[in-house]
Amino acid sequence: MNYGKKGASRKQKKLTSKSAMVGKKLTITFFKAFLVGLVAVAVVLICAGIGVLKGVIDSAPDISNIDISPNRFSTFVYDQDGNEITKLVASDSNRISATIEEMPLDLQHAFVAIEDVRFYTHNGIDIKGIIRAGVTGIRNGGDFSEGASTITQQLLKNNVFTDWTEESSFSEKLERKIQEQYLAIQLEKRMDKDTILENYLNTINLGQNTLGVRAASHRYFDKDVSELNLSESAVLAAITQNPSRFNPLTNPEKNAERRKKVLDNMLEQEYINQQQYDEAMADDVYSRIKNVNDESDESSIYTYFVDELTKQVIADLQELKGYSNIQAYNALYSSGLSIYTTQDPALQKICDEEFANPENYPDGTQVSLDYALTVKKADGSKENHSTEMFISYFKEHEKKNFNMIFKDEEDARAHIQQYKDAVLGAGDEVEAERVSLTPQPQASVVIMDQNTGYVKAIVGGRGEKEASLTLNRATGTRRQPGSTFKVLAAFAPALDKAGMTLATVQDDAPFNYANGRPVSNWYGSGYKGLSTIRQAIEQSMNIVAVKTITDITPQVGFDYLKKFGFDTEESLVEKKIVNGEVKSDIGQALALGGLTNGVTNLELTAAYATIADGGTYTKPIFYTKILDHDGNVLIDNTPQQTTVLKDTTAWLLIDAMRDVVSGSKGTATDCKIPNMDVAGKTGTTTGYKDIWFTGSTPYYTCTVWGGYDIGGVELPSRGIYHTYHKKMWKSIMTRVHENLEPREFERPDGIVTASVCRKSGKLAVPGLCDADPRGSMIISEYFAKGTVPTDSCDVHVQVLYCTESGMIANQGCPNVEARICIRRPDGDIGVTDDTPYELPDDIAAGTCVIHGGESSYVPPADTGQGNAPPQDNGGSVSDDIQDILDNAFGDEGE
Repeated sequence: MNYGKKGASRKQKKLTSKSAMVGKKLTITFFKAFLVGLVAVAVVLICAGIGVLKGVIDSAPDISNIDISPNRFSTFVYDQDGNEITKLVASDSNRISATIEEMPLDLQHAFVAIEDVRFYTHNGIDIKGIIRAGVTGIRNGGDFSEGASTITQQLLKNNVFTDWTEESSFSEKLERKIQEQYLAIQLEKRMDKDTILENYLNTINLGQNTLGVRAASHRYFDKDVSELNLSESAVLAAITQNPSRFNPLTNPEKNAERRKKVLDNMLEQEYINQQQYDEAMADDVYSRIKNVNDESDESSIYTYFVDELTKQVIADLQELKGYSNIQAYNALYSSGLSIYTTQDPALQKICDEEFANPENYPDGTQVSLDYALTVKKADGSKENHSTEMFISYFKEHEKKNFNMIFKDEEDARAHIQQYKDAVLGAGDEVEAERVSLTPQPQASVVIMDQNTGYVKAIVGGRGEKEASLTLNRATGTRRQPGSTFKVLAAFAPALDKAGMTLATVQDDAPFNYANGRPVSNWYGSGYKGLSTIRQAIEQSMNIVAVKTITDITPQVGFDYLKKFGFDTEESLVEKKIVNGEVKSDIGQALALGGLTNGVTNLELTAAYATIADGGTYTKPIFYTKILDHDGNVLIDNTPQQTTVLKDTTAWLLIDAMRDVVSGSKGTATDCKIPNMDVAGKTGTTTGYKDIWFTGSTPYYTCTVWGGYDIGGVELPSRGIYHTYHKKMWKSIMTRVHENLEPREFERPDGIVTASVCRKSGKLAVPGLCDADPRGSMIISEYFAKGTVPTDSCDVHVQVLYCTESGMIANQGCPNVEARICIRRPDGDIGVTDDTPYELPDDIAAGTCVIHGGESSYVPPADTGQGNAPPQDNGGSVSDDIQDILDNAFGDEGE
């Protein structure tokens, strides 16, 4: 570049020229205009934002008029006829208010530490919490599920903004959130922290149908809230995030994890010191949790039906309406809903009466015991004794297989006294004792209208129901389904998908699972030989069921069970690792009901209702609609339906299950109902630990379960212990159908009949199949159109025997007789009912040794068509043998 005098002069002239000065002025003017415009736009946007914000705030409820305690209206429940069943009132049985002075500081601090760490310092909203939640949401790819609401905001959301679940757009949610934060700030200006915390702790849902810390304290620890210690306070604080998941009764492990976090936070935030923390962590608090509800006023004890109804309503409010768990509880118990149920009062009355009838149970009511004891020692310390300690004592001092089943109440109380005598020392006193006696063995029943999915009646157990939301054996207890799964896991998919028919034959003979363990039949050590699927259903044959699921593969059976409604991991386990061991229900034992967890009565009833309704699964429902306090439809509970089976498959299964009840060898012949079509299936687990009967009529599907509450305890073999469930089923269903018109299951189009051989499942061959030494094996069977077998029987064969040696005749034998024999499938072994009629395995060794000549038996050619048609003499007798027959019998050869 030119930095000389002349260059500098030229550059100066250029900069001071008229054109340069004009350009520079225009640039500066444009830039100033741009800045002014930008500022103007920003001012407009800010003013608009302020205006919108002011409008949102102005439309918020007046802080002087809001009530942070929830408005309460009774919820009414109606039966199918519109009659009131019960009234749900939160204030009567679910909330007991407490003042902040009555709440221990440890309890207050436990909730603050886990729910709102800056509660005592923020002004209603937590800016740091909001920033933290935003950053977390960004890190999680836009998932902003982590909350930043303060206790103050939660209180407003649950008790003021009660219609937040109806928000359908982002703008509505944003508007409510702004109002919520604004009111939180205003509320904290008007109300001190203790009052806000008091209302919050009286509002929250703490599971087991309790609202507020006082009700929860009584429910879980049988003490007033003022008496809670640090450890117990942490248990309650651990519940609130998810009352179902962290319920200390049903999920103590999950609650313990959350409780540790509560205590960790309290230690970190200096609400407690290390010694207090260590003592709380070492406390065996869960042994003091009450396992039974307090005795309640009779009017507040809901039926088993209403118990399950409340669970379904709460679940649906969350799933369908977007409610939180707390909001759903508040809506159910205090927002004035009208719930119209599916319950049939007449059917429910029948079930209740039959369950109360001692004639439907084995003689001599046994009892089970749930026991806990707190001893105040002479030195002032306390010692807690649990049911497990009770059992351990008597296993050591009485018998190794001791359980908590007693022959009667007197026997149970004698054991209680014996235990107290053993553990109470000099100067010791009984401070608290819990004794809960339940009649045994137990039972449950579900009645469902298979055409609608409506649950008409349930009973969750025998004996007096002493409280709401107690153990419901109809919907909440999982037991092994036993042989009821043969139809669902093996035979239904075999007919529906695998090309099998009711005439398909399996050999009931010795057979092992893939792991080498033998499959045994329930009826003893014998084997029935070649049997059809129809016979297997009628007589509940284990080996035939296992062979069938092996042929179709356990995976296919598993997939069908999911379609039958067993679609949760609680019902079916696809793959689960427990203590390093892989658990899976996908196996051959699935055909016999071998499950990791078991099924509920309700699930099993819905599955069999699918078959009774022509193959359509309808998810069982307990209510048809819910109206809000103003009479508007909140939920229209339309049944959810899916097709599981072809209608022809369903009808064929129904026809086979008719034989279970009406057949000469059926396992439930004592379940017939006068003038009514009945199809059903029995189910029994090893040692009669669980006994089932599920039966359908054209009107209803009903399932009864029986057994002990204590898993693994076998029912005795005396009296009606093994059959009382069927007696109960018949007693109920006979009364249910007394005034109903006799009906039969409607046969769909596409069902045809054909004559087949019972031993082969193929087309019968006259002269062979009807000449079986045990009688004719020709049967008329139903088939879905297109599935009638085209092959002829290849099991029955006609063979000449020498009358002198009793062995298969040679061509040189002078006197012979024709016999009909059985050829078993290749590879089948063992002695069965067919063995006396079998051909020898070694034909040569079984041929006459007295007379010479070639054997008269010529095996039929393997053409894949079975035996030839009848005009060819069954295809199992050669021309040479026919000549011998003609010569031996002459005109008597027929």
